[in-house]
Amino acid sequence: MQDQLDLDGDERLTLDEFRTELEGWRRYGKGTIVDEYSGVPVFVNEFWTSKQRAAHSLHEISYRACFKPQLPRFFITRLTDPGDVVFDPFMGRGTTLLEAALHGRQTLGNDVNPLSRLLLEARLSPPSLTEVDARLRSLSLDGPAAHPDGFEVFFHERTLNQICRLREYLCERRSAGCADIVDQWIRMVAINRLTGHSKGFFSVYTLPPNQAASIERQRKNNARRNQTPEYRDVAALIRRKTRSLLRDVRRQVPTGPVRGFFRQPVETPFAYDGPPVSLAVTSPPFMNIVNYKADNWLRCWFAGIEPEAVGITQTGRLDAWKALVRGALVNTAAISRRDGVFAFEVGEIRNASLLLDQVVVDVARETAWEPVCVAVNAQVFTKTSNTWGIDNNRAGTNSNRIVVMRRR
Repeated sequence: MQDQLDLDGDERLTLDEFRTELEGWRRYGKGTIVDEYSGVPVFVNEFWTSKQRAAHSLHEISYRACFKPQLPRFFITRLTDPGDVVFDPFMGRGTTLLEAALHGRQTLGNDVNPLSRLLLEARLSPPSLTEVDARLRSLSLDGPAAHPDGFEVFFHERTLNQICRLREYLCERRSAGCADIVDQWIRMVAINRLTGHSKGFFSVYTLPPNQAASIERQRKNNARRNQTPEYRDVAALIRRKTRSLLRDVRRQVPTGPVRGFFRQPVETPFAYDGPPVSLAVTSPPFMNIVNYKADNWLRCWFAGIEPEAVGITQTGRLDAWKALVRGALVNTAAISRRDGVFAFEVGEIRNASLLLDQVVVDVARETAWEPVCVAVNAQVFTKTSNTWGIDNNRAGTNSNRIVVMRRR
């Protein structure tokens, strides 16, 4: 049998057909490994490509612990039709919803962190490079601005001044209620160019862009590397990143309408009265593995968000994490259609001694969701692991474990 490809299906699959497809999947000549947990089949294979840039350019913004666009695409193109509603209760950078919109599905999202909507909304209706360039040229970014204490460890004085001027402009536009899609886009791009480890970012060399070092840690990093921040032209870097993000828009634009956004804990019922959800695809926080508040403190500052006021659940207690999962399942079921599908992606933590997919299967059985199978996408290469010097399949998370459930 030839290797199967990640192509849009001509027609929607039933869950039984989908499960049969996983069991018979072949990739690079390898068949699916079949196991089971508590009566639920577990299918292990490489179900989508590990290539880093095999997705639409609009996805190319950074966010900690996000999954690749190929993951939601795999489920969206097989288990929904154009016009169906796709939901993500932990939307993060918005990968699921952007991929759904690119395939003509309606989108509905939730995240307790207001940063999530800022990262996604402009990409669902992107402006042109000409519009962005014209707006940037209209701004006087070298005028005087107040500077926060300590930020000089990240930015050249002139760069910091431009960042602060841009921040003031965007805050004024938002307060006046006149911020448009171009303003939203510029803010989204600036948030993603604040700090990083190349000259494409506003900052001196620091942590990867999905993590912000503390001021004290960056001061030590500068001393260790014997570096001082160089001038970066804020407007020029925003134009450059905009050009990169828009390069695929000519061939494919997001066409799916937005049903709305929630900003609430998943344990609270969603106030939604639109068409029922056909498919939910999500990945919750993996207990306390990632500190989203610390990682995003600088982004939150630029966006005018107080990180400590954001109620992201970060817990090392399994019972508290189960309660989070149960809340997401119960309240997503309440807005989903009967026979709707939930693809719930988790990982393996504590050196693979705790498989969170097994926890989700057990919790799901206490709700309106029936576990149908677990799809384990085993990747040959993981960019994050490589960045941190981790040998693949020896440490780090090199696989996606997705519990696939049916709404009873």
